[in-house]
Amino acid sequence: MELLASINGFINNLVWGPPALLLIVGTGIFITFGVKFIQASRFGHMWKNTIMTMFKKGDAGTGKKSDGTNVTPFQAVCTAMASTVGVGNVAGVAGAIALGGPGAVFWMWFSAFFGMATKYSEIVLAVKYRQVASDGSHYGGPMYYIEQGIGGKGKGWKGFAKVLAIIFALFGGLACFGIGNATQAGEISVAVNNLTGANYDSSLITGIILALLVGLVIIGGIKRIGLVTSYLVPFMALFYILCGLVIILMNITMVPSAFVYIVREAFSFRAVGSGIFGYAIMVAMRRGIARGVFSNEAGLGSAPIAHAASSMKDPVKQGLWGIFEVFIDTIILCTITGLVVVISLMSSGQFIDGAYIGTLRGGALAASAFGDAFTGGAFIVRIALLLFAFSTILGWSYYGERCWGYLTKNNKAVNLGFRIIFVILAFVGAISTSTNILHDNTALEFAWEVADTLNGLMAIPNLIGLLMLSGVTFALTKKYFKDGSSL
Repeated sequence: MELLASINGFINNLVWGPPALLLIVGTGIFITFGVKFIQASRFGHMWKNTIMTMFKKGDAGTGKKSDGTNVTPFQAVCTAMASTVGVGNVAGVAGAIALGGPGAVFWMWFSAFFGMATKYSEIVLAVKYRQVASDGSHYGGPMYYIEQGIGGKGKGWKGFAKVLAIIFALFGGLACFGIGNATQAGEISVAVNNLTGANYDSSLITGIILALLVGLVIIGGIKRIGLVTSYLVPFMALFYILCGLVIILMNITMVPSAFVYIVREAFSFRAVGSGIFGYAIMVAMRRGIARGVFSNEAGLGSAPIAHAASSMKDPVKQGLWGIFEVFIDTIILCTITGLVVVISLMSSGQFIDGAYIGTLRGGALAASAFGDAFTGGAFIVRIALLLFAFSTILGWSYYGERCWGYLTKNNKAVNLGFRIIFVILAFVGAISTSTNILHDNTALEFAWEVADTLNGLMAIPNLIGLLMLSGVTFALTKKYFKDGSSL
C-alpha cells in the first residue's frame, strides 16, 4: 500500500501541480471572457431556460411530446448531476478543509465561478459534435468533439486529435472505477455501518445489496439511469439543502465571521511546511480547486457525455444546464457543507492558525459537524452520503460505458462486459473498507487520492480540446443570443 501511495502521490503532484491548476482555472477564465461572462450576465436567462422549463409541458418545455428515443434535457442533467452531486459535496468538502484549511472553501467558489463557463462550453461542444446511433439515439462526449472538432481543422490535425481523444477515453474509462465506483461504494459501506450502529463489519451485506441495486438500474442503459436519477437527484439535493440551512440558521450569528475566516485563510502566506509551495495559500488553492473539480466536474469532461444523450437540439440551450449544475453543486451544496464544518470547528477550537488539528476526515468530519448542531445531524449526513454516493455510481456507469464504447467502436459484447465488471467492482469497493471501517480510514483516503489523480489525467486532454475549439463555442453563443433565441 505504501509503494502504491508513493507512486500515486508523485503522479498526483504532477497532475495537480501549479501548471495543471493554471490550465484548469485559466481555461475557465478564457472561456468566461469569450462568452462574455454568461454565468453572470445571463443568469436569469439560464434559470428561465433550465429549471423553470420543468413546469412547462412537453419535451424541454417546447410543448412537443418526446419520441422516447433519447432522454429529456432534464433527465440528461439529472444523470450528470447524479455524478456531480455526490460524496464530493460532503466528504470531499470536509476533506479539503481538513487538509487545506478553511481557505479551501474560497478556492472552491473561485474555481466554480469560472467552472460554470467551462462546463457550459463542454456541453455546447458535446451536443454540437454528438453522434446518432442506428436507432436514432444520441451519444457523444469529449472524445467525439476532440476527434471531430480538432480533427476537422485539417489533415495535419487528425492524428493529434485521435490520440488526444483516445487518451481522454482511456483515463475516463479507468476513472469511472475510482471516482464513480470505489470511493462511492466505500463511503456507502462506512455510512451503512455507522447508521446501523453495528459492532461488526456489515460491508459484505452492503456490498451485495449495492451490487444488486446498481445492476438493476444500469442494465437498462441511459434511459433507465435518466429515469431513476430524475426522481432521486432533486429529492436528495433538496433534503440536504434544507437540513444544512436549518443548521446555518441556528448558528446565524457565526456566519459572518465564518465567511471572513474563509476568505482570510484563502490568502494566508503562513508557512505550513518547507519551501514556497508549503505556504498555506498554495495548499488551500490546491485542495480547494482539486476537490471543487472533483465535486462539480467542470473541465473533467464527464458531464457532457450525459448531456450528449439529450433530445435538446440547440447546443447552447443544453449548455445552460451546465451553468445550473455547477451553481447548485458548488455554490449551494458545497457552501452549505463548508459553512457547517467551518462553524463547527471554529466553535470547538479545532483550528490553530488556520490549520485543522483534529483527526476526523471526509464523511466522518462532516457527520461530526452536523451532529454538533443537533441530535440526529450525523444521521442526516450518513443518509445524504448513501443517496449521493449511489447516484454518483449510476451516473459514472454511463460515462465509463461510453468511454470504453469509444475505444472499442461500441462493441455490444464489451458494453455488456463493462456493466458486469462495474457491478462486481461496486461490490469489491464496498468490502474493500472492511478492515478499516471500525478503525481508521486509510484505505478510503487512498482511494480518494487515486480518484483525484485520475480526474487530473482525464481533465488535461479535455481542457486542451476546449481551448482549441473555443472559437466554436463563442460563435454558437453569439449566434444564439443575436438571433433572439434568448427571448
